[in-house]
Amino acid sequence: MHTAPLLIGCAAGFSGDRIDAAGPVVDSLAARLQALHAADQPDAAAFLIFECLAERTLALAQLRCRADPHSGYEPLLDAMLRPVLARCLQHGIGIVSNFGAANPLAAARHIRRMAQELGLPAPRIAVVHGDDLSGPAQRPLLQAALGAQLDGKAVVSANAYIGAEPIAAALAAGAQIVVAGRVADPALAVGPALQHFGWRTDDWLHLGRATMVGHLLECGAQVCGGYFADPGFKDVPGLHDLGYPIAEIDAFGDCVIGKADGSGGLVSVATVTEQLLYELHDPAAYLTPDVTADISQAQLEQIGPDRVALRGVQGHARPDHLKVNVCYEGGWLAEGEISYAGPRAEARARLAADVLRQRLPQLQLRVDLIGVLSVLADDAGQLLAATPSGDARDVRLRVAASHADRAQAQRLGQEVTALYTCGPAGGGGVRTSLTPRLNTLSCLVPRAAVPVGFSMLEVL
Repeated sequence: MHTAPLLIGCAAGFSGDRIDAAGPVVDSLAARLQALHAADQPDAAAFLIFECLAERTLALAQLRCRADPHSGYEPLLDAMLRPVLARCLQHGIGIVSNFGAANPLAAARHIRRMAQELGLPAPRIAVVHGDDLSGPAQRPLLQAALGAQLDGKAVVSANAYIGAEPIAAALAAGAQIVVAGRVADPALAVGPALQHFGWRTDDWLHLGRATMVGHLLECGAQVCGGYFADPGFKDVPGLHDLGYPIAEIDAFGDCVIGKADGSGGLVSVATVTEQLLYELHDPAAYLTPDVTADISQAQLEQIGPDRVALRGVQGHARPDHLKVNVCYEGGWLAEGEISYAGPRAEARARLAADVLRQRLPQLQLRVDLIGVLSVLADDAGQLLAATPSGDARDVRLRVAASHADRAQAQRLGQEVTALYTCGPAGGGGVRTSLTPRLNTLSCLVPRAAVPVGFSMLEVL
């Protein structure tokens, strides 16, 4: 149990984030950690986290794992971690991430190979388990939770959102790197805080505060002005060199949010407020596997350039159930695009969509006019039909459909390609794709039905 500060930097907010983000974060963590140690706080610690999962990315990882049992983890793992692994180990910066996705063990083994290739001593790597409920043994649990909704479904993945306890236990056992699958996003920060400060797992106040620190970090550069930027209205300097966030947490669970030294971006009360409220259904009851966090009394204060203090978060008892996302085979998704430009481009794009509707009556088409009406359009096409045709001169027509039968879905791409010469005039730049579709169901299962834990890689 320590009272010295805990530093946590985040270098990824989703699978596909920038691969060069970790370097400046690690350099800043190392410098700040050295300064704390020099200031007679030898117990200060630092961690680097990568948040790489979303519901769909985990299901896609399951598909990759089916095709190759040595795959199924974060595709950018090597690109993200290799440049900073040696520095993290050298400076004693722990690494915690959900980049294990559908195959945490394979990810851990990849990291061990990476360390060998870099000539580093073998790091102590822990693998968190318990979230994966995809196997036949768990089917009755899912059936009980979902009932008839699950009948006849070919399950691709089923993962429970587990909490921070196995992460903290792994760190307490000496792990330098913890690889997880579907843990709740804030748990990546709660785990290190739980272990460092020695809080009890029912210390709701401190867990609530640590959870909101994790919530601020989990989307990477969003809190540093990335998703905030809106030129002329919410200006953010140096967006091309956007810094990623670093939190300094005290023994009370309060924190200061900053960013990598010398980087672009902005950390202000406004940017932190936006991220604090991001995806919160109820600010007084943010449900996570570790705690029910409450920001109804939270206070934010700008205490310096790119430094915002968060205080006053409360916490209440955690839910008795865990959320589970079940992804199942949903047929095929077909997409096709073609561009129209010049006079009457919008009218030609609309006519092309009408042609496709008449030639593909067996498919329900989603039609978007990119550059005219796409983000606000709807699958049934009612909004598009009700919107008068304009005079846009640069329109990209996108049409999509799903069908259980691959051959029927494939017809869409064939018909979009045929628009080249079958008209309307002037279409070009056709692109088509056909991909397996994944649908999602969500449910709650009793916490006791999801045993969690960790194993050290050397014993696996």
